Amino acid sequence: MTPDFDSDPERFAANQAATSQFSAIADVHQQVADRLAALGAGRVLDLGGGDGTLARLLIRHDTPTVVLDRAAYVRHAPPPAIQADAARLPFIDGCCGAVAALWMLYYVPEPSVVLAEAARVLQTGGVFVTCTSSRYNDPEFAEVMPGWGEPFSFDAESAVDVVAQQFSITEVRRWDTAVVRLPDVAAVRLFLRGRGLSKTAAASEAARRRCPLSVTKRGCLSWARK
Repeated sequence: MTPDFDSDPERFAANQAATSQFSAIADVHQQVADRLAALGAGRVLDLGGGDGTLARLLIRHDTPTVVLDRAAYVRHAPPPAIQADAARLPFIDGCCGAVAALWMLYYVPEPSVVLAEAARVLQTGGVFVTCTSSRYNDPEFAEVMPGWGEPFSFDAESAVDVVAQQFSITEVRRWDTAVVRLPDVAAVRLFLRGRGLSKTAAASEAARRRCPLSVTKRGCLSWARK
């Protein structure tokens, strides 16, 4: 996957809008925030945290959070927010009680480098949580998704083994169910923009789809300790 949100910010907005409007289970951010707070994780570093979705939820739990992202939209995250590379974290060793990497490691060519940095800044016993999609995600659009079914750098089929190289896995939750319901052509168009199709391609593909349309989401959420 190509990290193109800076060159195509509309894609980021479309992805967020489609998830909030059309997913029956929304996203993992709320459950991750609730669990980190319940664990008393302390300071959380949110890698690839975008405009601060997780941070805003953790603020409600009075859990201090630092958002880090390479993309410029990190400036919209609640402070402290840092525009930096997750492969070269600007933090001292052992400064965080938890590190989250939600929906971001598949944008990294070598996730093991980011995981090693996450382990470096985590305290001993600290929590690491990550989630990713399956290479077989959104099968209803398999024929129009570039590279559908091909392995990517961090997918649900390989994620646990990759994380286990740096951390002790404590829990893995997988899903394979139709949780997105797109009621009309406009919804399909928005969904496909969020999945990386151009505006023209998304409109063309949406126009030929029969609605309402259910979409199957496949992926995993992994919890681990240092």
